[in-house]
Amino acid sequence: MSYDFYGWENALVPPINEEYSAIKTPQALYDALLQIWCECTCAPRLREKWSKDNITTGQCSITAFLAQDIFGGKVFGVLRPGGNYHCYNVVGDVVFDLTSEQFGDEKLCYEGNPEQLREVHFAKQEKLERYQYLKAELKKLIANK
Repeated sequence: MSYDFYGWENALVPPINEEYSAIKTPQALYDALLQIWCECTCAPRLREKWSKDNITTGQCSITAFLAQDIFGGKVFGVLRPGGNYHCYNVVGDVVFDLTSEQFGDEKLCYEGNPEQLREVHFAKQEKLERYQYLKAELKKLIANK
């Protein structure tokens, strides 16, 4: 099976968190999130662009921090026009971006970007709530398998 997210071919990192041991790889997390991502998990400023056909739109930071909970590593951000950061994961020497599809054919640079901290991102209450919702829904999905 192939995926369209950046780094999927090499994203073979195991979970470090027992709580999510059912999620064996980032690809498995992506498959689970396809059932969870929705308009309410999308960043409010991007909701008008969100659709089932572009399901990863506005999901980057909450997804990257959830992936960090499961696989460890760090979250980094690509500076975007307008001053926001697009978040992705680095675990050891493995780089993957579960929400890269939202950019279509645009190629992002995944080198030399600043680390992103959850304390900064989750200072926004709405973002923290979206992350908590995503995390809770993933736990429900795992429990029902």
